[in-house]
Amino acid sequence: MKPRYNFWVEREGKVALSVWRIRLLAAIAASGSISAGARRLGVPYRVAWQKIREMEEQLGEKLIETQVGGIKGGGAKLTNAGERFVEKFSRLAEDAQKFLENRYEEIFED
Repeated sequence: MKPRYNFWVEREGKVALSVWRIRLLAAIAASGSISAGARRLGVPYRVAWQKIREMEEQLGEKLIETQVGGIKGGGAKLTNAGERFVEKFSRLAEDAQKFLENRYEEIFED
C-alpha cells in the first residue's frame, strides 16, 4: 500500500493553487498553447481559461502571456511568475509526498 493525498493553497477561502492547476500550467508550458494544454488534461478550453483567471486573481500575478494568431499562429507561455509558482508548488508537492510516505511507514510498519 502507498498513501496518496491531494492538497491546495487557498487565499481568503478561495483556491489559488492546486495539484491540478499546476498540471494545467505545466501542460500549457510544454505545449505552448492553452487549448493544447487543456486537451492534455481533458478539459474544455473555457475551463482552462477560467482556472487561469482564478489563479491570477488569487495570486495577484499574471501567470500566462498569450500571443494572438498571425503567420506563426497564436500561443501561450508562462510568465516568470508562472514558472516560479509551478517550480515551487511542485517542490512542495514532492516534499509532502516524501513526508507522507515516511510518516506512513513509521505509523503502519509493524
